[in-house]
Amino acid sequence: MLTSLLNPLILLGANDSVAVAREDIPVHTLLQVGSRQLTSAQPIAAGHKIALQRIAAGEEVRKYGQIIGVATQAIAPGEHVHTHNMAMSSEGRAHEVGRHFQPVMPAARQATFKGYVRPGGRVGTRNYIGVISSVNCSATVCRYIADAFRGDALKAYPHVDGVVAITHGSGCGMGGTGEGLELLRRTLRGYADHPNFAGVLVIGLGCEVNQIAPLVEALAAREPGLFAAMTIQDEGGTRETVAQGVAVVQNMLALADQARRSTVPASFLTVGLQCGGSDGYSGISANPALGAAVDLVVQHGGTAILSETPEIYGAEHLLTARAASPEIADKLMKRMHWWENYTQLHGSDMNNNPSPGNKAGGITTILEKSLGAVAKGGSTGLMGVYEYAEPVQARGLVFMDTPGYDPVSATGQVAGGANLICFTTGRGSTYGCKPTPSLKLATNSQLFRRMTMDMDFNCGEIVDGRMEVAEAGRRLFDLMLATASGAPTRSEEHGLGDNEFLPWQLSAVM
Repeated sequence: MLTSLLNPLILLGANDSVAVAREDIPVHTLLQVGSRQLTSAQPIAAGHKIALQRIAAGEEVRKYGQIIGVATQAIAPGEHVHTHNMAMSSEGRAHEVGRHFQPVMPAARQATFKGYVRPGGRVGTRNYIGVISSVNCSATVCRYIADAFRGDALKAYPHVDGVVAITHGSGCGMGGTGEGLELLRRTLRGYADHPNFAGVLVIGLGCEVNQIAPLVEALAAREPGLFAAMTIQDEGGTRETVAQGVAVVQNMLALADQARRSTVPASFLTVGLQCGGSDGYSGISANPALGAAVDLVVQHGGTAILSETPEIYGAEHLLTARAASPEIADKLMKRMHWWENYTQLHGSDMNNNPSPGNKAGGITTILEKSLGAVAKGGSTGLMGVYEYAEPVQARGLVFMDTPGYDPVSATGQVAGGANLICFTTGRGSTYGCKPTPSLKLATNSQLFRRMTMDMDFNCGEIVDGRMEVAEAGRRLFDLMLATASGAPTRSEEHGLGDNEFLPWQLSAVM
């Protein structure tokens, strides 16, 4: 029996050879795409691709108006297009550096939010105390100190958001020089300097490779009483260090509680862009909506950090075309080549992606995933390229080289200065990121309804046809400003974010 569905397909480019199912499509369903009609030859799951035309074996498959792979066998109209009949395309992309770069026209009226103005003019969106371990050996002590301030312990300090232990699994058993140690120190310094921390206590063991003195010597000055450092060996042991650390933090709390929010321009907003648990709708709804919001952030003088280098692989030509200079484009390509060599060294390759969850959601190749991921960066010029955890100085859209693994990537962005994270997800992520608030953007309404207590914004209304991308971007920009002003995210309401600090480890364990 032949059935039909009303508007079941999403066509993203006029010359695309595939469309995306808006909902589950049974076999033998009559489908209308513009002036064309076709019948589904197999069941097509929501978010998955269906062939709109005959595609020969070896022929390129197009989505978003771009090549996402090649057919590994002949594909008939109406057939499901996925890993069983499509694979990665090895064809290189032409780089037209700067061709699509356009200067940004500033907003006529400057948007604002209420943030914490710190010494030196930096602005925080939260007001935490951080207890930071230099080495894994001091991690438990840092956690014990932070745990002492749970529950009603902060009742007398209503303007303090909490005490956070920033711990990790490294800091020793590594070379005393080189990229690995420098990367760890850069990450820890970025957190110790972060404007979302009113005060910071750094704790080491005493004999570790990552010694406290060189770690903290380059930190920006804080107000008296809002920075301290100690080692367990010098304090006389674990219990002594915990007791002394609790006393130090107790004194910091009184000072941190004096901070008050004030109105500041949106130019002080630095947003880290993340996507995780992507599905076939990520590049259709949440990522473009976030890109539209990013364009507004940039228009108002703010900064957005696009990252996850392995997940822009195959789409880097879209970024080099927007580069503000050849030097910026060249720096991006050097990081891409570094990743090609890095993955080969470990017996892998850059197409070792998408993840099983991505594939279950309808994403077939890294090209398809990357084209959707780049959409998070909006349409403005690429103003800089930074290494992992490097302090971001440029305004506008920038790129930071990070792994695709979300906790590692977001850790680098926060170390670089991100005071807000926006995280798109199609399968469902609950990621929290203290001291930086993390907004979760659902790609589809089913996910938003199923995990409504974890999702902050429903981009699925774009897929449902109830909202345009531009409107979603405007609403999301307003949500960014409200969150930066103190409105809690879902992950903050659940108390998530104490365990997600995860620096990128590059050095050999020795």
